[in-house]
Amino acid sequence: MKRLLLALATLTMLLAIAKPARGENPDHVKRLLETGACQGCNLIGADLRDTHLIGADLRDANLSYANLEGANLEGADLTGANLSGADFTDVFLTNAVLNYARMNRVNFTAARMYDTHVFGAVMEDLTLTDAELFNTDISVGGSYEDVELLEQY
Repeated sequence: MKRLLLALATLTMLLAIAKPARGENPDHVKRLLETGACQGCNLIGADLRDTHLIGADLRDANLSYANLEGANLEGADLTGANLSGADFTDVFLTNAVLNYARMNRVNFTAARMYDTHVFGAVMEDLTLTDAELFNTDISVGGSYEDVELLEQY
């Protein structure tokens, strides 16, 4: 019993002094910002606010909990990307591809999504307050009072 308590105390102490792991890979963030391409990258929790990622290749990237507030993702390819919990407030997504992306709990407040492809994407618990959706197949359930849906004529 004493050995078990000693082992637990040692483990607890080691965990208490261990450095917290950083989410994103800094080299991946740098590559994305320099080249606009980061297929399969680890960008978990990355701060990408107000970045210009026009035409970026982010296929299969992990952007869960990333902050992309105010980013321009025009023409970006996020096919198969994990966007769960990401902040896309005021993001610009024109002609972007989010096919097969995981978009659970993404905040799209005031986002502008025009001609954005979302075929096969997983979308649960999205925040779409004041979002503009045009020619984008995102279904909105419940109340429409906070979402401006622009229909294609």
